[in-house]
Amino acid sequence: MYVLINLVGLIVFLVIGFLFSKKKSDIRWRSIAIMLLINLALSWFFTSFAAGRDAVKAAADGFNWLVEVSYQGIVFALPNWVTPAFGGSAKSMNFVTSALLPVLMIVPVFDILTYFGVLPWIIKWVGRGLSYVTGQPRFESFFAIEMMFLGNTEVLAISGRQLRQMRATRNVTLAMMSMSCVTASILGAYTQMVPGQFVLTAVPINVINAIIVTNLLNPVKVAPEEDIIATVGSEDEGKKEPFFSYLGDSILGAGRLILIITANVIAFVALAALADKILGLIWAPLSLEHIVGVIMFPFAWLLGFPVHDAWILSQDMGLKLVTNEFVVMGKVAGNVINGYTPHLRAVLTVFLTSFANFGTTGMIIGAFKGLVDKEKNDLVAKNVGYMLLSGILVSLLSAGFVGLFVW
Repeated sequence: MYVLINLVGLIVFLVIGFLFSKKKSDIRWRSIAIMLLINLALSWFFTSFAAGRDAVKAAADGFNWLVEVSYQGIVFALPNWVTPAFGGSAKSMNFVTSALLPVLMIVPVFDILTYFGVLPWIIKWVGRGLSYVTGQPRFESFFAIEMMFLGNTEVLAISGRQLRQMRATRNVTLAMMSMSCVTASILGAYTQMVPGQFVLTAVPINVINAIIVTNLLNPVKVAPEEDIIATVGSEDEGKKEPFFSYLGDSILGAGRLILIITANVIAFVALAALADKILGLIWAPLSLEHIVGVIMFPFAWLLGFPVHDAWILSQDMGLKLVTNEFVVMGKVAGNVINGYTPHLRAVLTVFLTSFANFGTTGMIIGAFKGLVDKEKNDLVAKNVGYMLLSGILVSLLSAGFVGLFVW
């Protein structure tokens, strides 16, 4: 019976995406059907075969290596901000050092690849293949793959030139997709707290679901002449600035972006804490995460659970959305999550493996504020509700897909 409820839940989540669509007539149903079949196959493959899990882990290790290298600069400049083991296998759980400061190296590396035409070439060919399968424009398709391991702010940062040349409605699509990723530098931390098998399974499935959900919520038709990739010099009449000038601008831009994101995150998290304090004055047990947990209860039940397990899951969902995935993972790490049923363990882990929470909206708006003009940033900011809905639907769909095969 619960398998059937899980299946019905997936349909309900898709219907919600349709009901909230900005333009239902532009939804590409054939592409969505293809991607749903792909995710069913991926969920089955990654939960049942070691080869699938090994392939994802190998790719994650490659990106982790890049971030490991960036730690050398962080250790040199800010030795008191990191643990003595930094630069080795152990990683600090500090948000700034593990998620933001690596941007100072990752952004210039990818900007160098852009300067010499390597990244645009990859986007051209990989994006063309992915867009053929998914029905998405080339850049949106490649963006989905980039964010699989690099994370939202890093991918937005290296895509600044593209964002400035795209229509504002396409920027909204990318903002919505950015709610549903993780960062390679913290995958290792995730796997230390919750089952690594399901963490790695969630990563590629989130990518496909992000494309599905944005196709439903914000379908955008892109003409062939508009489906182009930004190149260095296209913004200044074809003149290519000297390399070291370009690199200096890239590094300064990355530093500015970190400051903007940090300010937004601090403000959003603090405001959520203030809301909890105010609610606590009305009734001591009342908090924002409990309210969100109650709202999430029917959706948790639709993932195929008896009422008791659905309530446990919904409360963790609420806590994750109000705070972040680290808070919940720390709460359930070890004996708690190992004591859950296999289905609850898999569904909870997959749901947690994304940046979908209130604070992430601040990160994304902060990133856009540092990358695009005010008009485009304002449109992104006006769609905060859609960004949250997108992130939640992607997490629910991913958890539902994996849950079908784990009992």
